[in-house]
Amino acid sequence: MNDRGYRAWLEAVRDGRASVDEALAALRRMDAEDLGFARIDHHRALRKGFPEVVYCEGKTDEQAAAILVRLCERGDGPVLGTRASAGVYERVRATVPDVEYHPLARVVRLMRGVDSPKGHVLVVCAGTSDLPVAEEAALTAEAMGARVERLVDVGVAGLHRLLSHLDRLYEARVLVVVAGMEGALVSVIAGLVDKPVIAVPTSVGYGTQFHGVTPLLSMLNACASGVGVVNIDNGFGAGYLAALINRLGD
Repeated sequence: MNDRGYRAWLEAVRDGRASVDEALAALRRMDAEDLGFARIDHHRALRKGFPEVVYCEGKTDEQAAAILVRLCERGDGPVLGTRASAGVYERVRATVPDVEYHPLARVVRLMRGVDSPKGHVLVVCAGTSDLPVAEEAALTAEAMGARVERLVDVGVAGLHRLLSHLDRLYEARVLVVVAGMEGALVSVIAGLVDKPVIAVPTSVGYGTQFHGVTPLLSMLNACASGVGVVNIDNGFGAGYLAALINRLGD
């Protein structure tokens, strides 16, 4: 339940459409729900402004799907599952027909209660191989109500590809920059814009790329100001943070 749900119950009590006991029972149902293998935090939307997100990797398909289904059934806002397999999606869809699956990003998403997109988040992707992480960031920010645009395959190996889109960089309220290899794209973009840049290192690259450690260190040492760095391949974390920053502009 989000703040609108709580407000509805409080207003119902105020207006005499519900008793105090009825409202109390409804609010109690929104506490942590014990499934035996997981405890679902149904109050998170009220505290954080967005419901609990399910990280599906490491869970069985049955476990991940069961959590997602309960979130769909008991909440009135969007539902998001990351690193989800097609098997998880099929199990959720059997109960929640309008759930979406995005195989590139491995994201299960229910866009319920999401208002018209606001602000402007630009997700910039260095190469096609970085797209799964970039798309995870974009889908997350969209689920949190942000207007998201994507700019793909504009890495520093062909800098002219980026420079032909400078107007799009300048128009964004916050930018998510996703890059593997040496991660140089972040410093280039952060040196051009006066908006927050969220850097996402990916594990894309050969040998001494060390599965994302090289771009991670490069981004942490960016000479341009205004850069924040999330963990390797953490598109979800970048999209979430971008959406929070984007909200401040409203």
